[in-house]
Amino acid sequence: MLHRRELEPVNILDFMMIMPLGPDFTTELHIPAALLGLLGSAYAVSASVAGLIGAWVLDRYDRKTALLWALLGLSLGTAAGGFAIGFKSMLAARLLAGLFGGPATSLALSALTDLVPLERRGRAIGAMMGAFSVASVLGVPLGLWMARHGGLRTPFFVVAGIGLVVLAMAAAVLPPLRGHLLHNEPARSLSEILHRPVVRLALLTIALGNMSSFALVPNIAPFLIRNCNMPRNDLEYMYALGGACSFVTMRLVGTLVDRYGPAKVMVLASTLLAMVLSLTFLPGYALLPVAILFVGFMVCTSSRNVCVSTVCSQVAAPSERARYQSIQSAIQHLASAIGAALGPVFLHESADGKIQGMTGLATLSIVLTLLLPSLLNLTQRAGEPQ
Repeated sequence: MLHRRELEPVNILDFMMIMPLGPDFTTELHIPAALLGLLGSAYAVSASVAGLIGAWVLDRYDRKTALLWALLGLSLGTAAGGFAIGFKSMLAARLLAGLFGGPATSLALSALTDLVPLERRGRAIGAMMGAFSVASVLGVPLGLWMARHGGLRTPFFVVAGIGLVVLAMAAAVLPPLRGHLLHNEPARSLSEILHRPVVRLALLTIALGNMSSFALVPNIAPFLIRNCNMPRNDLEYMYALGGACSFVTMRLVGTLVDRYGPAKVMVLASTLLAMVLSLTFLPGYALLPVAILFVGFMVCTSSRNVCVSTVCSQVAAPSERARYQSIQSAIQHLASAIGAALGPVFLHESADGKIQGMTGLATLSIVLTLLLPSLLNLTQRAGEPQ
């Protein structure tokens, strides 16, 4: 059977490949480096709007049918990026992709949560988070390699083609996903769902986590090349190394979450991440070898995401799960958009081409990172839905 782990990498590839391609956008499409974060935020804003709309309707339909439409729209939006000729056209393509990418994520997360009991959810989510690592190990460096050898447009067309192949496989193999329609629980309104303290805490935790990450993610590739003097040709190998290490650690982290609880693992991951950010961005250049710090950033960020996703997956009942995941997706993407949009506020280019202002941006990310363990602990104590 085709599982969520085979569906989600298409969405992740589409979202993640934009970030490391930033230096190529500046040279081939003449997009200023200060505007690169807006391309990431455009996808996120669009996905957020789609999540809010989906919160009203997704629990009413077979999740397979909805997922197929979302994959089709995502593939078309990704292909549109390959036809972009400048900032405005690329921005429009990212808005279209986000409009369908947000619901695709919500539907896939809902299916996983429906099928996996809470006591094994840490390992399941750890395996699911491996999709990010697979995208980094294979997709992101391959996309960078294709952009270097075949042009900037090649990765967009290839990922769109993969999306269409996955769409065909899902249509042929996935059974109807209507279990949530069979529950006899009374349907709760969106206001009732959002009124519960545990839901508000979960959404706040997710928002701050995404904001802290995406304040930096769109700017990492330009920072490594311009401030740390890393050759552009090494960028794909850096993402491959970081993705490979994350892929290996994700399953271990999921097991640790199930055994020791997400709160304890979250404290360790957040502390290590704050240290990595301090050594990488606060001085304006890397204090340790770039490979060590980049791997540390990817591993710690992914580990933190496993902890957050495990706790936040338990706050909604089955009959309202897709609606909750849609709200969560909307908040997640909106927070990512806000984080990515902070780049132009803090950053500017110096006369020698270096990225200035990373100290302030990194300080904000570190503060948010250190707040997250307490928020996650409060969310877990608030308990499951009644």
